[in-house]
Amino acid sequence: MDTDFERIDAALDYIETHAINQPRLEDVARHVHLSPYHFQRLFKRWVGISPKRFLQYLTVNHAKQILAESRTVLDATYDSGLSSPGRLHDLFVNMDAVTPGEYSARGKDVTIRYGRHKSPFGTCLLAVTRRGICGLSFHDDASCADGLEYLQHHWPKSKILRDQATTKSVFEQVFKDPGDPKRHRLTLHVKGTNFQIKVWEALLRVAPGQLCAYGDIARYIGRPNAVRAVGSAVGSNPVAWLIPCHRVITSMGTFGNYRWGPARKKAIIGWEMARAG
Repeated sequence: MDTDFERIDAALDYIETHAINQPRLEDVARHVHLSPYHFQRLFKRWVGISPKRFLQYLTVNHAKQILAESRTVLDATYDSGLSSPGRLHDLFVNMDAVTPGEYSARGKDVTIRYGRHKSPFGTCLLAVTRRGICGLSFHDDASCADGLEYLQHHWPKSKILRDQATTKSVFEQVFKDPGDPKRHRLTLHVKGTNFQIKVWEALLRVAPGQLCAYGDIARYIGRPNAVRAVGSAVGSNPVAWLIPCHRVITSMGTFGNYRWGPARKKAIIGWEMARAG
């Protein structure tokens, strides 16, 4: 799985770097050391569609179209009151934020267990407390050193233990298909400011295959002039994938930055659109 994603990641990076020359799929396949035939098979195995179809999802025009369609759906969702914290239990992902006192305690009396796992988007570090998932991050380095440093920095007084067995059972739920009857609700145990929590709760309402702009999130949380602050909160998301910060793009249809790499962001968006479509 890691090798598949490494090639997808390299292919998307190559396409972006050489966009002005509009590289052919044969050129991209050669770059990742595969024949066009095996490159097609790689995509079929990874996402279920051809490279050409996948790349169509990642054009600016298509992103603008999805942005407009998603905005209509999300406007109706938020207008009907579904954004209130009391309704978050309706979701596959439930958020349990630390209290102000717990925030100040900086992880005192909290035990965090972590493990490294292979996901459809490369190696990830998953961290859990007894109350839920407190961290999920993607890494090109198999040791996930950056992810561990992040945990130690944000939960400095906690006890951090490697426990692959505990995180494995949680990880098996993270990337399950939405229609899988064995899929269980997951709880996130997150540490953030009140503003960050509001932004992350808003992101939970953006469904797979949908996209929204930073300004949309600002408007949904009642802070239309706080677009830059929203961007900062999106970038501070401690739980990749489950809090879907990858679904936030610019209002112009460009995909923008991503804490775990812009090529990975495109890979995730294309993967979701292929499965939602």
